[in-house]
Amino acid sequence: MSSSPPRNYQIEELMGGIQRPLPAMQRRPLRVIAEFLTEAWNGLLATQEQVLRTKEEKEVNTLMDSRLNCLFEQKPEWKMLITGVSRGRESINYDGSKLEKRPDLSIHLTCRPSRLPLIVECKLVDARNGKGIDLYCRNGLARFIDGEYAWYAQEAFMLAYVRDGATISADLIPYLAKYHHKGPDPFLTEQLPQSLTPSIQNLGQSRHRRQFPNSPGPISILHLWLI
Repeated sequence: MSSSPPRNYQIEELMGGIQRPLPAMQRRPLRVIAEFLTEAWNGLLATQEQVLRTKEEKEVNTLMDSRLNCLFEQKPEWKMLITGVSRGRESINYDGSKLEKRPDLSIHLTCRPSRLPLIVECKLVDARNGKGIDLYCRNGLARFIDGEYAWYAQEAFMLAYVRDGATISADLIPYLAKYHHKGPDPFLTEQLPQSLTPSIQNLGQSRHRRQFPNSPGPISILHLWLI
């Protein structure tokens, strides 16, 4: 939680009279976005594999941002769903007490105002180099639960760049289940990750309560793990 005073006027101006939370997205467009992210990753593997496998997260995010926007320009079908992608776009938290939050990727949708994007938080998963599932959850997933990101929405993405062979079923689910079943649960899990569609490997959806004041209810997190 923030130690700075709330700035309710910032929230009011941003929302412009729109009620929170925004309407939930349907499964089909979420699946299409996951396919979009996967296509961008696979395309980069063909040309930038060494960078994807060895460089720090910000370099991978920059490549993903560039490739996603190239795909948007090259494939008209994406324009039915999105208006563009931005990296590190400044945003505010749930009460305006923090004005310079920077989620990794923001997907601007045709079905909602551009100022309220679909948030994608990205994390390297590489336990051999100190970037394990604990960091993925505590420095990534927790930002949605605490109202740092996507506090106006009912869904968001967690994107993992996997370098150590970890999987959602073998690593993420047991980690979240450990807290979910025994408590106290810092991730407020209501539903452990479940398969959203068999057509996309390494995609699961979990559901979590949110613990910030005036929370609009639970959030669904789509976990897409890219290998």
